[in-house]
Amino acid sequence: MDSPDQFVEDYISNLSTIPLNLSKPLWEMHILNVKTLDAEAIAVFRIHHSLGDGASLISLLLACTRQTSDPDALPSIPARQRAGSHFSGGVWWLFFAIWTMLRLIWNTLVDLVLFLATMLYLEDTKTPLKGAYGVELKPKRFVHRTVSLDDIKLVKNAMNMTINDAIMGVTQAGLSRYLNRKYGDQSEIEDVENGKKNKIPKNIRLRASVLVNVRPTPGIQLFGAKASAAMARRVVSNTTLAFSNVVGPVEEISFYGHPVAYIAPSVYGSPHALTIHFQSYGSKMTIVLAVDPDVIPDPHELCDDLEKSLEIIKDGALVI
Repeated sequence: MDSPDQFVEDYISNLSTIPLNLSKPLWEMHILNVKTLDAEAIAVFRIHHSLGDGASLISLLLACTRQTSDPDALPSIPARQRAGSHFSGGVWWLFFAIWTMLRLIWNTLVDLVLFLATMLYLEDTKTPLKGAYGVELKPKRFVHRTVSLDDIKLVKNAMNMTINDAIMGVTQAGLSRYLNRKYGDQSEIEDVENGKKNKIPKNIRLRASVLVNVRPTPGIQLFGAKASAAMARRVVSNTTLAFSNVVGPVEEISFYGHPVAYIAPSVYGSPHALTIHFQSYGSKMTIVLAVDPDVIPDPHELCDDLEKSLEIIKDGALVI
């Protein structure tokens, strides 16, 4: 086999064109005994989204694994740390609580107005990243790139932000780098990195739909599944890409005795030409892209842009 990695990409891409057999359980596992650059073999799970959202499906997968260092122990997931308040009581605490509540109300109103506007008419600008109508029916190509989670944590700590803030910054920088190359000339990329040129048109609108589980929300029960799905699809179709960040185990794990090299979740069938997933695993972060190859024919270059952006941001954080 000339290119095992290309074979795996083609195989998984072909799966996105074949519907699941609804007469059988809505999941499949494909084992590819092919050695790639990242793993000795590949196991591909294809699971219908009606069985759960990304976080619950990852949790179900992790429940079937054990720590490599302790075959009897389940993987551990890092717990979310709540930020402590600087105000312990008194007038300042009351002022802080009122200010926080006012900000929450204002941000909620702004989000509500933007949601309604997006559902009715507010569409993102046509860019080299935005798919056309019917893009959800196109075959998708899936690529991934593994970077250091410690580098992302370094940026997080230097900027006093969350992991999610850091990877959103990396994503924005990577997409800007990619678009600059598409709108400009390859020879001008170095000038773009140095801040001398920016070939992206001004005043473009480029937004991401954050993938979350909306089934428990009151609107689903109020309007019904079909009406809610139509509204959600309308909103999602008017944005450029989908974005997700899933927390993984903090230690190396094995699946029925087989060490796991990386976890790369993704999705197809959404009305986007680009979906970006970030999946943490141990000391690594895997960036997974699902793209429409007619819109983004060079997904590996986009991976390069995201990796290079993280490197530039990390170098900047080191001098803070």
